[in-house]
Amino acid sequence: MWEEKLKIYDALIDKCPRFKRKGKTMPYTSANGYMFSLFNKAGEIGIRFSKEVQKKYIEAFDSSIYTSYNAVMQGYVLIPERMWEDLDTLAEYLNESYDYVMSLPPK
Repeated sequence: MWEEKLKIYDALIDKCPRFKRKGKTMPYTSANGYMFSLFNKAGEIGIRFSKEVQKKYIEAFDSSIYTSYNAVMQGYVLIPERMWEDLDTLAEYLNESYDYVMSLPPK
């Protein structure tokens, strides 16, 4: 089950040529010194946004803040599985997240 969901996460990242997936046991994407997406051990995808955008998307997606390994991931939105079928739209959100972290001061 986890491996099947990981294939979806990888397919999503494959639609975004500006970055690659990292991590073997904890798959994630990062740029500019910041992680901006994460695939946790529960098989959930979280994408990072600014506080304002996070609030907007939690409401729009009827979702919540993302948690990973029992930690609340500030700035991350849990991407509901019902949205995983439209990888093109999800890729737009992931690219928006990439643009957000690239706008932050480098770490």
